[in-house]
Amino acid sequence: MFLEAPELAHPAIRHAYFTRQGGVSEGLYASLNGGLGSDDDTGRVAENRRRMCAALGVPESNLASLYQIHSADVVVVTEAPAASERPKADAMVTRVPGLALGIATADCGPVLFADPRNGVVGAAHAGWKGALGGVVAATVAAMEALGAERSAIVAVLGPTIHQPSYEVGNDLRDRFDGKVPGAARYFASGGRAGRSQFDLPGFILWQLEQQDLGRSASLGLCTYADATRFYSFRRTTHRAEADYGRLVSAIALTP
Repeated sequence: MFLEAPELAHPAIRHAYFTRQGGVSEGLYASLNGGLGSDDDTGRVAENRRRMCAALGVPESNLASLYQIHSADVVVVTEAPAASERPKADAMVTRVPGLALGIATADCGPVLFADPRNGVVGAAHAGWKGALGGVVAATVAAMEALGAERSAIVAVLGPTIHQPSYEVGNDLRDRFDGKVPGAARYFASGGRAGRSQFDLPGFILWQLEQQDLGRSASLGLCTYADATRFYSFRRTTHRAEADYGRLVSAIALTP
């Protein structure tokens, strides 16, 4: 049902990178779809999210979500907003025990952050646009504003589309060339003219390394390549399917 990162193992922290397994959704959404923005049955999504909260050991009303817009915007969360009132942002931070921060992904990078010493956690949704815009650095800065220390923060990247499965146009490569030193190392020649293979996990990890954190790591898992465990927007697109489920990665301070 979910994966854990050994780097985040701490009595003060609860976290989970939920897979698509262990839920009640059917068809394209089978089975643990946590996507509030999907066209799945809302009752099934609610039950799936209830199961996620049970796994995390928090009340079912305490799973906070965002209206994600591929930005570098971060919000401080003190309670879980109603689905219709989700802030438009791509990262959250909190120091409220028992409040789970849940990021929805289906190829983009879910990054969970924790400073157990100072009691601050964060979660970020990092696609190429948000990552290039600075969502990683913005999340760390927001955690510092709540009392976290960089040297005490651990950050782990969850399941993300990997380079062999992520073909992009060279226009994206051009965007990185103008903003990222040594950007060429994140792009490999694609099989078609004018196309490249982008290393999104490598880029996110590099950004984490630039923050001088206590530790950063990755689960090293590809959403596109593992259809049994993960949803993938790009895989759905290649299959010409009507919609796709969303994975949820969540972190909370122990109540």
